[in-house]
Amino acid sequence: MPKILTVSSKLVKDLSVPRIASSKKGDNGIVLVVGGSTIYHGAPLLASMAALRSGTDLVYTAIPRSNIVPVRSASANIIALPLPDGKLTVGSANKILSTTPKKPDTAAIGMGMSIAKPEALLALIRGLKSDGIKLLLDASALIPEVLQEISGTGTIVTPHPGEYKRIFGEDAGVSEEERISNMDRLSKKYGIIIILKGSTNLVSSCADEDGHIAVIKRSTSAMTVGGTGDVLSGLTAGLLTKLKPFDASILGLYFNGLAASLAYKRVGLHLVATDLIDELPNAMKPFDKIKY
Repeated sequence: MPKILTVSSKLVKDLSVPRIASSKKGDNGIVLVVGGSTIYHGAPLLASMAALRSGTDLVYTAIPRSNIVPVRSASANIIALPLPDGKLTVGSANKILSTTPKKPDTAAIGMGMSIAKPEALLALIRGLKSDGIKLLLDASALIPEVLQEISGTGTIVTPHPGEYKRIFGEDAGVSEEERISNMDRLSKKYGIIIILKGSTNLVSSCADEDGHIAVIKRSTSAMTVGGTGDVLSGLTAGLLTKLKPFDASILGLYFNGLAASLAYKRVGLHLVATDLIDELPNAMKPFDKIKY
């Protein structure tokens, strides 16, 4: 069995990376978010806002042209890149790769996204991977075809149990012990980081021979509301610009849960995903560091 890692505020403080006082725009991370569809315009928006709240400098949001007006209207902070198709196509993938203004450090793919054919997603992953861009795959991007492309890359995948079965072709397991064993095996097999979301969140590491599993309890049942997973993906992608994938995953889950806990104290069981984004600064500020 892998080693179980206890996630404490001290560990989070130790993992947090200081901001250099003399840094300029772009030095603190650039994120690309790719998602959205005719139905789900909010998912990439939530992920993008969370990535910005993580402390990154720039976030580019590649979405279908039909989503542009509502997303741009939602926030002046969004840099939206319009795609010609309602679904991700090979042409859309190529446009993303050729028109993103600056090279991102990380890319979060899949939130609310419709995919025309798996090859479109694979083409996007190949292009980003060839540029050395670190990846996080969520939601619609969690299909078995991606495993051949992300194997050995340390890519983060963020499934709930249903998506876990879709991408890996097997159940995550019933008991926590069974889930830990299965995740450890698959992380080592594919060389990726798995965040299994649920009432108990689990993060598997492929970084060393023994492996580690971080266990982080969900902070409140109010987090079952739609969109909190999109916030997690954007937040983790932002942290990934500065951290190793396993560490970014731990901090993403910790801060996402802490923000939800703060929102719950304010609005109870009536919180929505944007409440988490509003509370992220309060959750993360105590862990801020500046290096002079």
